[in-house]
Amino acid sequence: MRLLIIEDDRESADYLVKAFREAGHVADHAADGEIGLALAETGDYDVMIVDRMLPKRDGLSVIGTLREKGNRTPALILSALGQVDDRVKGLRAGGDDYLPKPYSFTELLARVEVLSRRGSGPAEESSYRVGDLELDRLSRRVVRGAEKIDLQPREFRLLEYLMKHAGQVVTRTMLLENVWDYHFDPQTNVIDVHISRLRSKIDKGHDKPLLHTIRGAGYMIRDGLR
Repeated sequence: MRLLIIEDDRESADYLVKAFREAGHVADHAADGEIGLALAETGDYDVMIVDRMLPKRDGLSVIGTLREKGNRTPALILSALGQVDDRVKGLRAGGDDYLPKPYSFTELLARVEVLSRRGSGPAEESSYRVGDLELDRLSRRVVRGAEKIDLQPREFRLLEYLMKHAGQVVTRTMLLENVWDYHFDPQTNVIDVHISRLRSKIDKGHDKPLLHTIRGAGYMIRDGLR
């Protein structure tokens, strides 16, 4: 998932960004309502997590403005205001869910995952298959043939992105921006390291490799490429 976190408390924001990235997701942060609105209008996000009380423009105003402009990105409101009237006001302003502070990150993650499946537009596939390799996004299970493959969160996100674009060349820039959320850095070898680890897990011991390096272009996952 690609997430936008609009939160003015730096400690809380850093915690959320770190926790979501460790769970294998991409997370951007905006420190006030105006920046959050600008990012939400220009970015392609699966879910927004919006603090209600923000500087420059409050969270309900951000969500309401987006809804008026036709932006249907699911929004979860985080707030210390947890009374029934507060929750109702947040939902009527265009929020899709409301979670009072303090909260459990496990619950927040589960709610965000539900919202991501509910997003507007064509539903994203819940599973992908290339040859005898299968990935299930909901259970986070990967198997090739009858063999279960254990992946770290970043490896899972990398494989998910490659399988989502099966048969297409995926460039290093695309991977850095969509899996790591980095701007392109030609000096980093983070992709090479993770591709090597992923290849050893999904192709080792199999006659037909699925993950291929396209010299000078990037990478491709495809069944039957020679």
